[in-house]
Amino acid sequence: MAIICPKCQHENPEEALYCSKCAAPLKSAEEISMTKTIITPKESLQKGSTLAGRYKIIEELGRGGMGVVYKAEDTKLKRTVALKFLPPELTHIPEVKERFRREAQAAAALDHPNICTVYEFDEAEETTFISMAYIEGHSLKKKIESGPLDIDEAIKTAMQVAEGLQEAHKKGVVHRDIKSANIMVDERGQANIMDFGLARMTGGTLLTQEGTAMGTIAYMSPEQARGEEVDFRTDIWSLGVVLYEIFSGQLPFKGERDQSVVYSILKEKPKPITDIKADIPVSIEQVVSKALEKKPDKRYQQVEELLDDLKSISAGIVPEEIKVRLRKAKLHRRKRVISYAGIAGIIIIASVLALSLFTGRAEAIDSIAVLPLKNQTGDAEKEYMVDGATNELIDQLSKIGALQVRSRTTVMQFKGVEKSIPEIARELKVDAVVEGTVYQLGESVRVTVRLYDALPEERSLWTETYDRAMTDVVVMYSEMARSIADKTRVKLTAEETARLRNARQVNPEAYEAFLKGMSHWYKLTPPDLDVAQQYFESALEKDPNYALAHTGMFFVMHSRSQMGWVPPGEVIAKARPFLLKALELDNTLPEAHFAMAAMKTWNEWDWEGGEASFLRAIELNPNFSMARVYYSMLLSHLKRPEEAITQAERALELDPLNSMFMAMYGNALILLGKYDEAIVMARKAIRTSPNDPAGLSILWESFHMKGQYEEALGAAKAFYTGQGLTPIADVMSSGYETGGYSGAMKSVADTLAAFSKETFIGPFWIAFAYGFTGEKEKALEWLEKGYEIKDPSMPFIGGHGVINNLLDGDPRYQDLLRRMNLPTGK
Repeated sequence: MAIICPKCQHENPEEALYCSKCAAPLKSAEEISMTKTIITPKESLQKGSTLAGRYKIIEELGRGGMGVVYKAEDTKLKRTVALKFLPPELTHIPEVKERFRREAQAAAALDHPNICTVYEFDEAEETTFISMAYIEGHSLKKKIESGPLDIDEAIKTAMQVAEGLQEAHKKGVVHRDIKSANIMVDERGQANIMDFGLARMTGGTLLTQEGTAMGTIAYMSPEQARGEEVDFRTDIWSLGVVLYEIFSGQLPFKGERDQSVVYSILKEKPKPITDIKADIPVSIEQVVSKALEKKPDKRYQQVEELLDDLKSISAGIVPEEIKVRLRKAKLHRRKRVISYAGIAGIIIIASVLALSLFTGRAEAIDSIAVLPLKNQTGDAEKEYMVDGATNELIDQLSKIGALQVRSRTTVMQFKGVEKSIPEIARELKVDAVVEGTVYQLGESVRVTVRLYDALPEERSLWTETYDRAMTDVVVMYSEMARSIADKTRVKLTAEETARLRNARQVNPEAYEAFLKGMSHWYKLTPPDLDVAQQYFESALEKDPNYALAHTGMFFVMHSRSQMGWVPPGEVIAKARPFLLKALELDNTLPEAHFAMAAMKTWNEWDWEGGEASFLRAIELNPNFSMARVYYSMLLSHLKRPEEAITQAERALELDPLNSMFMAMYGNALILLGKYDEAIVMARKAIRTSPNDPAGLSILWESFHMKGQYEEALGAAKAFYTGQGLTPIADVMSSGYETGGYSGAMKSVADTLAAFSKETFIGPFWIAFAYGFTGEKEKALEWLEKGYEIKDPSMPFIGGHGVINNLLDGDPRYQDLLRRMNLPTGK
């Protein structure tokens, strides 16, 4: 007799508990729920008590809708067992008890390493129980709670479960309640299927939320939900749910109430697991998808078929049937696009095809600039937040190796500049430009971004508005990056996709403090570094596990040391713990690996370790221009100028208006003796930033090496004046009056040496000054002092032409290079 759904009037089979059309319950909670009694098992057995004259109770293992399970010792056979009790209120129902016995016997007939062995069915002291093997380990569900399994482990576990089911099905046993909680994994990683036949006996697969969790309902096949007859294919469906769970860490069908879960099982397609975890092979997704076909006839018909596919994938082979399904799916997508277009008529189809085939860009865009986002908060003091939004979007896009992303320093020079999109694109040598606005709405932020194909003329490709809580801003920017990659036709690697998908929430107050800290750190003046440190400390007070704030603390301290303002040992001892903590919190953070590279290179003089960390930072963020230019400096120290130039060139492609990068390029040119080219590059840096110390230093050194001492003197004065050291420039002028260029250089070196008695000055920079005077003994004296305190600027002796030119033939200098493990010779 059919049951009419009270909600939608749909006819359902007599045994159905939920409507197959709308998923509404067809019976009252009292009729379909046995949970109020099922979860109240017999009073607990006492530890040490003996049951049936042979089972000594050791401890209770767990309780649930199926009763209670105890760990016990079989004193006759001297083995540890698990005793599972039929709930006492069912013990007195003859048909239930008989079915329990028959199904226990069927399970006991199964002998397979992936099926928990059932020893016997017994009755004692008004209880009915099953004695089975005790498995030391955890349920697969508990294992998944700590995150999805890695691919190899997941495939191995899936194959073991499938092999256990294969054996059961051969013996005519349908489990009917396959779920991750019913699969135990022992200490060797071996999976064991538990509870054959028990759930069906009690109707436990349809328990309501009144008395038990939704776990079992989430694994029901559609035919189970409709109350239809089930066969082996219902186990295949439930195994498909388990596969989805172990690969993605999530259930495919979810809801707050059982009705919504059942509706999802009957009506909705689950999200593809490759959308949840990008590194999952498409072939695995196809296996899961076929196991979860809603119509049994479309599923795997035998578990052997599913197992064969898993074995092939495990061996690195994509099964032919899966290849066919993938080709069909691709063809179906194409047909669907055409059919949708056909709704609008043949003329529209022709227009769309003409536009897509004969206008615009045919190839993927491979270079892009994010212009400074505009502050629409109405609060000028929120500028740091808007600049932070620009930086974060640049950082997220920079993780895409196939896309050249212009760096922050360059794009910030267009802040407030009124130029057209094509003009900016030509100046930056990019194909596409992103611009946008930032609003703040209470505790939320709204960002509107627009993507333009910029050349030969401006063409809008995409516009989107994002409204998110401040906790989700980093996640939001990663979503933007993925969308931009899609619109520019850039292909992401599996690792890049995973990194973008793994963006984490942030504490809003900590994030705000971090952004303010970075806005000061970029200025690299002593007062700004002090303020930056205060903000980073505030960020860590709000969130002690904020990896970027730990990295920020390291950079503040390292910057003071690198610039020779404080003794290096004093600072690095305090800075190192912040860096190590950042890496502990997030080992995929490019900035942390860059920081490690800086520490290993300039503080520990570990060239191999420094190079490895630079390469790791660049691997994690191929557009990390700062990492590339500093790596070029290390290569210069190691006298590998050609490689240094390659990295500096790449950095300049990404950040073409960065004056420091231009200067570092010039430094590599000096090593090659290309002084004229170095001068051109240094002048370009100075035009971009008139007081750029690195550019002025390269200009000074290049003119000196060419013997153009008047020009060198002018560059040297500008170098010290630009840093606010006008007294040094004045001393240089008086020294020049009495001793010419040599006198000017000596006056500077002597003055710095005298100042160092009152305030800390990095010994390298004093040695560098003596390098221009030609005083070998003085230069060597200060280099030795730099070596003693591990001055972080000492590695530059491997890359500076003046020092090398003066001391190259001196055995003491060669010995110093060897002690630092730097290359000897020019």
